[in-house]
Amino acid sequence: MSKRVMIVDDALFMRTMLRDIFESAGWQVVVEAETGAEAIEEYEIHHPDLVSMDIVMPEMSGIEALTKILSKHPAARIVVCSALSQKDLILNAINAGAKDFIVKPFQNAQVLEVVNRVVTG
Repeated sequence: MSKRVMIVDDALFMRTMLRDIFESAGWQVVVEAETGAEAIEEYEIHHPDLVSMDIVMPEMSGIEALTKILSKHPAARIVVCSALSQKDLILNAINAGAKDFIVKPFQNAQVLEVVNRVVTG
């Protein structure tokens, strides 16, 4: 059975890039979300094996969204995506419960290494 992932990013181009990476590795992208609020709603519906969450988004940050998801679903596996220049945000996300992080611009091998490590524990 393929692993199920939700991709959260306000940029369509980033979601498409991640979708291609995940699908090429046999993952099923169950849903995409553009905002943190949408991510929370969609998590409730789909309960994916993994969430790829952008940190910087309008309205609600990825850190806020992951905190809300984890408050109801402590076992949720959320990996944050950010530019390396945003080290403080990455640390805040890890402290808030993110399992790992992926650095933009994405490298296929790096993305898959991180998500496979998070899903297999």
